[in-house]
Amino acid sequence: MTPRRKSSLLWGVVGVLAFLVLVQGYRLAVGPFDVSVVAIGGVTLLVGATAAGLTHALAPRIHGNGRS
Repeated sequence: MTPRRKSSLLWGVVGVLAFLVLVQGYRLAVGPFDVSVVAIGGVTLLVGATAAGLTHALAPRIHGNGRS
């Protein structure tokens, strides 16, 4: 596995965990809401895939600017 792919997948994991923390924080602060666990899981996977995909697509631009 290339370092770029590994980095992208790890950022996807960070996105997933951050979204799940936000969901739990909302439930603790406001209370339960009428969204099924399956829907939350689907959105979580979408957030992770988006974070990984954007990181993979934008990595050359970020590294090319010398900002990392």
